[in-house]
Amino acid sequence: MTTPPRRPGDRRGLTAPVVPPATLFSEGRRGEIAALAARGALERVRRGVYLAPVTTLERTVVDCARTLAPDQALVIADSALRGGADPALVSTILEESAGRRGVRRAREVVGLADARAESAGESVLRWIVHAAGLPAPEIGLRVPTRRGDSWLDLAWPGHRVALEFDGAVKYSGGEYGDPTRRLFDEKLRQDALEEAGWLVLRVVWEDLLRPEVLAARIRSALRARAPRSR
Repeated sequence: MTTPPRRPGDRRGLTAPVVPPATLFSEGRRGEIAALAARGALERVRRGVYLAPVTTLERTVVDCARTLAPDQALVIADSALRGGADPALVSTILEESAGRRGVRRAREVVGLADARAESAGESVLRWIVHAAGLPAPEIGLRVPTRRGDSWLDLAWPGHRVALEFDGAVKYSGGEYGDPTRRLFDEKLRQDALEEAGWLVLRVVWEDLLRPEVLAARIRSALRARAPRSR
């Protein structure tokens, strides 16, 4: 797991494609609540006039990593680290869960979790790369170009191959600015990266629905750009 320094009290919402960000317990599960509270895996949030027990951010990461599809679990784990989850506590809870269903897969997900992932699409893309057995890319690589520094979502600097996840939202206008200008700026950025010797593969949500095709595309690019021994 890679994460920036923890910000005390930071509990920003998770990017969760399927489940809510924490498990809300009913009062009928007092035994389970007491056991989790004793291990520091619970906190309480206000629900109306009551304080309701919910799992902590760290516990939620482990629970989701054990039970969800791994690409979805990685989305939540990345988001949790961005939101201030303590990686040491996540590891402790994971070890305490040894022997429970899904723990082996959870270790794999947690091991990949990285706070530098900036969107759900990037997280899913990174899982596809991992599941395909491709080399691990660098995340958020800074690359100097004639137009200034660019940060690449995922990159293999030895091959000069990069993956950029393009969500439609950044071209939707409003707070993201004029869509035509954003599209033009992105073209200029792509041109500058290509002039600096980079092959940039654009990935959209539709590509993530065909992971085998996407993995083959990435593998082909890496093979074509493999450093040649002298």
